[in-house]
Amino acid sequence: MSKQSRENLDKKAASRRRFLQAGIAGGATLAAAATARAAGDPAITEVQDWNRYLGDGVDAAPYGQPSEFEAHVVRRDVPWLTADPVSSINFTPLHDLDGIITPNGVCFERHHGGTAIIDPAEHRLMINGLVDKQLVFTMDDLKRFPRENRVYFLECAANSGMEWRGAQLNGCQFTHGMVHCVVYTGVPLKYLLEEAGVKTNGKWVLAEGADAAAMTRSIPMEKALEDCLVAFKMNGEALRPEQGYPIRLCVPGWEGNMWVKWLRRIEVGDEPWAQREETSKYTDLLPDGTARRHTWVMDVKSVITSPSPQAPITHGRGRTVISGLAWSGNGKVTRVDVSLDGGRNWQTARLDGPSLSKALHRFYFDFDWDGSPLLIQSRAMDEAGFIQPTKNELRAVRGTNSIYHNNGIQTWHVKGDGVVENVEVS
Repeated sequence: MSKQSRENLDKKAASRRRFLQAGIAGGATLAAAATARAAGDPAITEVQDWNRYLGDGVDAAPYGQPSEFEAHVVRRDVPWLTADPVSSINFTPLHDLDGIITPNGVCFERHHGGTAIIDPAEHRLMINGLVDKQLVFTMDDLKRFPRENRVYFLECAANSGMEWRGAQLNGCQFTHGMVHCVVYTGVPLKYLLEEAGVKTNGKWVLAEGADAAAMTRSIPMEKALEDCLVAFKMNGEALRPEQGYPIRLCVPGWEGNMWVKWLRRIEVGDEPWAQREETSKYTDLLPDGTARRHTWVMDVKSVITSPSPQAPITHGRGRTVISGLAWSGNGKVTRVDVSLDGGRNWQTARLDGPSLSKALHRFYFDFDWDGSPLLIQSRAMDEAGFIQPTKNELRAVRGTNSIYHNNGIQTWHVKGDGVVENVEVS
């Protein structure tokens, strides 16, 4: 065994010893509190109403709903963000969720012309342009192709966009909630293109939606053939109307505006259709007046979801769990570090659950909080070797003129009373 290998093993062993020691100490504190409650807590020593009376039967809610005590776990919007809600966005309540899969009912939504309500029996998908044969598919036609299930995150390019010029929105839901992650079921786009027969000069595809805005986006042929999916289900059930029912395009790892909803047409061409698209809306303006274009990939990113401004520490001092999410359009997240002092010192967090390419990753960091103020941060790394930058590192290169592709490190200030605020550190 090499010296480097022995050193790595020694570090892992030391880290495990520290974790176990902290766990034993923290466990003792928790056990003491639990013992004290058991001695005289009426919530456990007395019979409660739900012990006394029968509940509703199995037919009371044919489509299940969350508990009434979880009614606060909902999407929220920022009314002043856009002039009209039919061309706006709402945000996933990241601070109230765990794991890596986002429930269908709280997946963020972005519209350019409101939600299209489409009868699937009347919906069609056309493939035309530089193909050997133009085709029109019904929903039944599409479901006869081999289908696949893939877990992907979807992130709006403007996620965290309000934070370019400093801390603005006091909530993880509002700073980072333009992202969700679900299991998509659908047909690989390459199968449909193969059926139509792409001509040799076919280098791009134009995806067009059936909504009132006729949303269109150009995608390079290489990406279309690599992993794009024409999806009709999410998390096992049909797409929600606001998520593109009956079909949408999935463009894994790339910015959300390319994931065209209510998909009705795929046109093959030899160049991008810039004149038909609002490309100026999705460019990153640099300090010298030039713009970064074709910045499709969503860079490695992470955020601590709890504690955060909407999820303060309420249990007081002692054992505390930091939880968060990390993701990358380049593939898998390989590591997440957590800092309690604004980036001066870092400790490796624990990644838990499935680690899938271009999906959300869940991380945890367990520690004993002594009530001192904290500046908590997370920093993610991906399998392509990219490391999440600080906001100031980003600004030094890109300035503050853009609202897109802000993957800078987020800082939360945890006060002594457990209240959390959005702040920045120099």
